[in-house]
Amino acid sequence: RFEKGRIYTFIGEVVVSMNPYKNLNIYGRDMIEQYKGRELYERPPHLFAIADAAYKAMKRRSKDTCIVISGESGAGKTEASKYIMQYIAAITNPGQRAEVERVKNILLKSNCVLEAFGNAKTNRNDNSSRFGKYMDINFDFKGDPIGGHINNYLLEKSRVIVQQPGERSFHSFYQLLQGGSDQMLRSLHLQKDASAYSYICPGAQIKCSINDGAEFKAVADAMKVIGFKQEEIQTVYKIVATILHLGNLKFSVDGDTPVIENGKVVSIIADLLSTKSDMVEKALLFRTVATGRDVIDKQHTEQEATYGRDAFAKAIYERLFCWIVTHINDVIEVKNYDTTIHGKNTVIGVLDIYGFEIFDNNSFEQFCINYCNEKLQQLFIQLVLKQEQEEYQREGIPWKHIDYFNNQVIVDLVEQQHKGIIAILDDACMNVGKVTDEMFLEALNNKLGKHAHFSSRKLCATDKTLEFDRDFRIKHYAGDVIYSVTGFIDKNKDTLFQDFKRLMYNSSNPVLKMMWPEGKLSITEVTKRPLTAATLFKNSMIALVDNLASKEPYYVRCIKPNDKKSPQLFDEERCRHQVEYLGLLENVRVRRAGFAYRQTYEKFLHRYKMISEFTWPNHDLPSDKDAVKKLIECHGFQHDVAYGKTKIFIRTPRTLFTLEELHAKMLVRIVLFLQKVWRGTLARLRYKRTKAALTILKYYRRYKVKAYIHEVARRFHNVRLMKDYGKHVQWPTPPKVLRRFEEALQTIYHRWRAGELIRSVPPEVLPQLRAKVAAMEVLKGHRADIGLQRVWEGNYIALKSDNPQTTGSFIPVANELKRKDKYMNVLFSCHVRKVNRFNKVEDRAIFITDRHLYKMDPMKQYKVMRTIPLYNLIGLSVSNGKDQLVVFHTKDNKDLIVCLFSKEPSNDSRIGELVGVLASHFKRSKRALQVSVTNPVQCSLHGRKCTVSVETKINQSQPDFTKHRSGFILCVPGN
Repeated sequence: RFEKGRIYTFIGEVVVSMNPYKNLNIYGRDMIEQYKGRELYERPPHLFAIADAAYKAMKRRSKDTCIVISGESGAGKTEASKYIMQYIAAITNPGQRAEVERVKNILLKSNCVLEAFGNAKTNRNDNSSRFGKYMDINFDFKGDPIGGHINNYLLEKSRVIVQQPGERSFHSFYQLLQGGSDQMLRSLHLQKDASAYSYICPGAQIKCSINDGAEFKAVADAMKVIGFKQEEIQTVYKIVATILHLGNLKFSVDGDTPVIENGKVVSIIADLLSTKSDMVEKALLFRTVATGRDVIDKQHTEQEATYGRDAFAKAIYERLFCWIVTHINDVIEVKNYDTTIHGKNTVIGVLDIYGFEIFDNNSFEQFCINYCNEKLQQLFIQLVLKQEQEEYQREGIPWKHIDYFNNQVIVDLVEQQHKGIIAILDDACMNVGKVTDEMFLEALNNKLGKHAHFSSRKLCATDKTLEFDRDFRIKHYAGDVIYSVTGFIDKNKDTLFQDFKRLMYNSSNPVLKMMWPEGKLSITEVTKRPLTAATLFKNSMIALVDNLASKEPYYVRCIKPNDKKSPQLFDEERCRHQVEYLGLLENVRVRRAGFAYRQTYEKFLHRYKMISEFTWPNHDLPSDKDAVKKLIECHGFQHDVAYGKTKIFIRTPRTLFTLEELHAKMLVRIVLFLQKVWRGTLARLRYKRTKAALTILKYYRRYKVKAYIHEVARRFHNVRLMKDYGKHVQWPTPPKVLRRFEEALQTIYHRWRAGELIRSVPPEVLPQLRAKVAAMEVLKGHRADIGLQRVWEGNYIALKSDNPQTTGSFIPVANELKRKDKYMNVLFSCHVRKVNRFNKVEDRAIFITDRHLYKMDPMKQYKVMRTIPLYNLIGLSVSNGKDQLVVFHTKDNKDLIVCLFSKEPSNDSRIGELVGVLASHFKRSKRALQVSVTNPVQCSLHGRKCTVSVETKINQSQPDFTKHRSGFILCVPGN
């Protein structure tokens, strides 16, 4: 499988992962889609499959899950954790909610930052995690990540000051020197050459597959995304620079007094830490000691000053790392989550912790790291091998016991109260007086001499691989490891002089001050003895294992194919050894003989009861166990299950996945049924509500109609007695439904009021009134002056005021015409000025009766010059000004063009009256009379088309016609 590039293998729900030592194209978007929502057995083994299984278990059963990634250093644990995170990020938040995207982005970017400050190149691995990391990702009820929390364990801070041959310090130092801009390095008083700094000098020339320059930029970008402020990022790099400068301090003794040879470096350190150089110097060379009430400054020896300086450098880096983790946690922590509102909050934990290590020189850090791996192996044994077999026996399932190596004995050797190595180490650290590492080894020999997994040179005098007074050996589950006790006491005490804490607390940089809260304690204040490094680590490991045990675990077991980082080489012996100590063979045996899934009858029924008619919606069988049996037999799975006392056991995953498919199909039908019932309920409620609303609406409309009619009746109650018959009365606003009714009602009212007004008019005035109405209908809006305000006399030539000289000669002519043409009424008569087709302008008179229109010559005793029968008259044209132009249109196209004028008063407008009486007469005769109001006026003289336009002239005394190329112009006075 390794040679074909198939690096993943399944043992049930455990993924075995081989480190390919090369990039494989099996983690892209298309591969994510292949595993999304699929069951474990459906696709070839992959990390994505286990990540999806953990995610589905969490989402389906609302159960907290965790993915434990284990294996030795360089087996590919960190990469596996990154791919798992990448997968979870890719399959969640289909709705693209901004807050979820932010959390996902920060979770992914946090890896980059933590690797820079917590990983280093070792002889086994170019990107070895030098700290333990457990990340909890919190999900809401929809399965979207809403936050998280990172726990970090035992940073290998001794690497800051010393590294083994062929290894480097933490990546952050090299990244700053290689990736920092020239300006940045100048501000930090640094140069690009790493060999100039004694702390990281050994690793300066070592080749590493990590591109420090590119990683520096990636880390800076990631810190911005996470939410680090610019001044915080600057402080981070100031601390890294401070450590590099601290390593270059040289101490010497002048007589009895210790001095710093390169004092300039002190001022650089003071500048970077935002404090005073004399305070830095004092903290490095003296130790403040409180004896009762007295406080004295005790001088350091050269050795003590160097120890203090190194302890300070390690402590600053550790505090920086913890502060970065805390800062990330503050940003991604789930805030204001109320389970009653948002539903259950579930968790997937991802554990990526340092692997089992055997170096040429194994110290306190390797001891802690290997103890951690023992604890995780113990958890694996407890959950996968021991508990599973015990459960089969407890439930009465026939089972043949499978032997396995239980490493509890090694865990006890390290952590047991009063008897374990950590307890003996703590006792040695608490002894009064000078305690050496050799004395600690002696105590181990005395108390653990008979333990099968512990040995030293004193106990095995013939074993020359062990050094006298220095080495002891522990037989770990993964192999024998020889530890050198040198530095165990110091590293466990983890002493840092209080002077350094006070120095950092008094810094003017708020970020630094926040990292050292205990610096505010006064010198004389007595504090409780702090827990030792080993005890703190032991407590954190016990808490971690308890946390993992409370979740449903999924395992990724990482294996190194060889120690040469070669993508081709498969070292069979090396792989066999790892398979053995990881307990994978026993795991396979238990898996083959055992059952893939188990669940209590009650919970099993709760999930799958809908797939059988005998159990849905509730069963009537004697017990849940009988109901489960009936359900299983319905679908023919009885040969693949076993029934325990309280649980059902299913042997193969395929049966479980078939049940899941049936459950998913049935769920759709149930949801549709529920939707149908609920929609019906909603529709009935909506119908009742609508019906009620319509009833209310009907009665309300009726009320509004009645109220409106009552109000109209009230307002127009005595309308007959009102002077203006209710014209001043304000109509009430009608409801919308009565708008058209109101229009009809107002029309009826206006007609009634008009009738009342007309009834009050004397009969002799009625014809004049009708004529005025007819004139208004035709001319209103077209001509300004219609003459409605004056009395319309009609027969103006017969009036003495209008025609004093010739009235006597007109009346006999009128009477003669009455006798001859039998007319009944005179409609209108007036003096005019006319123009004919020969451009001749003359004064004439027009006399209009109910039968004819007569053109007369006043100068010849009102001799009739032309008679036009009214049935021959088809229309009138007038202009839209104040002039008196009238054109009578006839059927024979012999139009009559005249301009009315009156003698008394001279400016009287009679156009309105002429139009009104003719329009009224034609209306009574039920004939059409076309009246047009235009300027110029169109006319026809014996068939010839022409126009008459009106112009105003200031010096004109009388209206007069003049010839124009298109017809005539009527010039009227302008005043």
